[in-house]
Amino acid sequence: MKSSLKFTDLGEDFFAHVKTQKLENTSLIHVNESLMKEMNLKASKKELLSICSGEKRFAEQNPVSTVYAGHQFGYFVPQLGDGRSCLIGEVNGLELSLKGAGTSPFSRGADGRAVLRSSIREYLCSIAMQGLSIPTTRALAIVRSNTQVYREHIENAAIVTRVAESHIRFGHFEYFASQGQNENVKKLADFVIKHYMSDLEQGDYLALFKNVIESTAIMIARWQAQGFSHGVMNTDNMSILGLTIDYGPFSFMETYDPSFICNHSDTQGRYSFERQPSVALWNLQRLADALGTLIQEEQIKEALSSYEKILVKEYSYLMRSKFGLILQDEGDNSLINNFLELLYTNQKDYHRSMRMLLSQKENLLGDSFESWFKDYKKRIDKEESLSKSLELMKQFNPKYVLRNYLAEVAIRKAEDLDEYEEIDILFRILERPFDLHNGYESYDSEAPDWAKNLELSCSS
Repeated sequence: MKSSLKFTDLGEDFFAHVKTQKLENTSLIHVNESLMKEMNLKASKKELLSICSGEKRFAEQNPVSTVYAGHQFGYFVPQLGDGRSCLIGEVNGLELSLKGAGTSPFSRGADGRAVLRSSIREYLCSIAMQGLSIPTTRALAIVRSNTQVYREHIENAAIVTRVAESHIRFGHFEYFASQGQNENVKKLADFVIKHYMSDLEQGDYLALFKNVIESTAIMIARWQAQGFSHGVMNTDNMSILGLTIDYGPFSFMETYDPSFICNHSDTQGRYSFERQPSVALWNLQRLADALGTLIQEEQIKEALSSYEKILVKEYSYLMRSKFGLILQDEGDNSLINNFLELLYTNQKDYHRSMRMLLSQKENLLGDSFESWFKDYKKRIDKEESLSKSLELMKQFNPKYVLRNYLAEVAIRKAEDLDEYEEIDILFRILERPFDLHNGYESYDSEAPDWAKNLELSCSS
């Protein structure tokens, strides 16, 4: 099989050839079989292990790590790059990337490894986001090993194989713009249009930027509607295709709190849940700066003005759907916001509370919701059909999300007992999060006491 990794067509200004570094005593602990079928990737478990562990080159392709810059917590870092990941090939238009395969010229003194804990979290969250229709990179497989690395303590190294149409980030453009390499900025923009936005005219850089604005706004709206907090929204963690990328200290918010901070390292709350929409706009402005030689300032300003409109439209649609509101009423926004305020005041679980609305019984939410529920019943009675409203709510309110404690249970079983069944259970549930999954109803339970103070950081 010959590789057709398109990114290498850009030339060696954009990447460095790397050699993956062997892990000790590797084993394949889970495979995304449906993704393999989608990719038409035919490989035995043994072959897949050798590819996903970096022991064997895929399709005769030399792995490459890409160079980029980025604003990290608001501060510009002129050179970052794939410090622990590499592109190994492409299948049916989808890039394969190994995360944790060793060092590259962009590792900046780090060991280039990922650990089992973080690999499990990324693998499971990738399928969870797909199940929720949130744009995301996906994960093909997890490889564990006996190679030891140090984070907060000694842990076993692992590799997660990521899959996406492209892994290009805002930071790729920032790198070349900051270096004054305007021709390479143009070259990269032309490449993106040609391969990923082929409905656009070549050279229409304004249309490219508008496309990124729209896909980013839609992604953020879906994050907010489903209570997802990314944790590290640096510009180097922003996909040019509007995909959720680089899962670190992410969390699905449980107890509703707009100021929720999932990243223990984020002491200033820069990336709190409620700030994600504004941070994404700030990041788009940084991308605009990088594209400044290709797009006129007034065009940029006008394009950016569409971001909020797109986000609000998508978010409004999603939230109205979660409440079963098909018709439009001028009081809907107030009704929804009042509900969220009650959740916050009463420290209620976001996802479970939304699912409770399906019963149409006010007592499940508690006395403090009584007045609101009366208003809600009056509003829902205006709908053409209650059954249609309830069916819509079932489609937009997941029964299951990847709660931190669920991931932690799977991690502890994998780390301490070499048991991986829990990963498989969660994978199957999260792949179809709106279904009931008989026998697994308890997986929508709130966190037990031992898990309520789990801390996540950039190394998670």
